[in-house]
Amino acid sequence: MFYYIIAFIVIVLDQLTKWLIVKNMELGESIQVIENFLYITSHRNRGAAWGILQGQMWFFYIITTIVIIALVYYIQKEAKGKMLLGVSLAFMLGGAIGNFIDRIFRKEVVDFINTYIFTYDFPIFNIADSALVIGVGLLMLQMLKEEREAKKKAHGENGTNG
Repeated sequence: MFYYIIAFIVIVLDQLTKWLIVKNMELGESIQVIENFLYITSHRNRGAAWGILQGQMWFFYIITTIVIIALVYYIQKEAKGKMLLGVSLAFMLGGAIGNFIDRIFRKEVVDFINTYIFTYDFPIFNIADSALVIGVGLLMLQMLKEEREAKKKAHGENGTNG
């Protein structure tokens, strides 16, 4: 249940921030937060990350449905006793559902976090996108942790001290 609460919090924060952008900003309007680094910019995306696959809504509906089912399955079957894995899957679940809600009800995803990293204008993103990236990062940490544990176990079984 804990993991679903995390996903729910991600979804609520994502949808609340998107609602605030849609209600209070014109499309294309930008507000400086930190000069030359962070801006709130009202943007819409009918594709995936970096605007790829524009207008392919049925593709996104199918893929996102499969991803959500897989994430719930892995939370139920694999996350028991593995807090880091469960949290990573929860972030990914919340992010996937957050953008899925946009695609279903708006036919586009609301993006608004606009960053410049060393003068590079990074593609505009949202809370759901951030949660997906955090979830993938945590999943990578979980995989490294499991690999390290497997190596320790293998060295222990072979009688070596590694």
